Amino acid sequence: MSLDFHTFPADNLIVFDFETTGLSPDMGDRAIEIGAVLIEKGKITDRFQQIMNPGIRIPLFIENLTGITNTMVKSARDNSAVMAEFHEFIAGHNLVAHNASFDERFLRAEFRRIKKYYSSGIACSLLAARRIFQNAPNHQLATLAQYKNLPTDGTYHRALADAEVTAHLWLSLLDELREQHELDELTFGFMHLLTKTPKHQLRKLYANSTQKRNSDL
Repeated sequence: MSLDFHTFPADNLIVFDFETTGLSPDMGDRAIEIGAVLIEKGKITDRFQQIMNPGIRIPLFIENLTGITNTMVKSARDNSAVMAEFHEFIAGHNLVAHNASFDERFLRAEFRRIKKYYSSGIACSLLAARRIFQNAPNHQLATLAQYKNLPTDGTYHRALADAEVTAHLWLSLLDELREQHELDELTFGFMHLLTKTPKHQLRKLYANSTQKRNSDL
């Protein structure tokens, strides 16, 4: 029997982030680092981080941006081994990423290379933040971390550090919904729907969710 991952609690999932050689796997770009954190009942309980050898050269711009060099990946395990391990790590969990469309493209491209697939849900903390933190100066991860005073060591463009900040952002988004809209039992499905809802329809979404919760009591 297949599971309905949309009914899973929104504070039980995995937040992940890739560093890559470029912007598009369709143009031959590859992942060079994966970082992820497991959130269970609103707490970070496990972590996954690996640099990997993509078998292609990392551009100088990416080396300067991430600090991940060609020398570093030369001694790392290749992508197939790391991604097979990551596939096991995320099994049975929904996923979240900041600007998730980017990370999802690389996730699915790397999995296709090793004949793996992923059937749970993927939600975007960037889209959620645009709807919930509408007064933020912008919705870049570093800006939101400062805006909400999230725990961070100031490191960005490294996969595990970005995944950890995104995890704290996601939990902050959930807290905001609980406090401002009395939405206590937040599901992954609700959060995914919220990211697809136009801003002018959010009030209706919140009202319908509150009404449904009251009718279930």
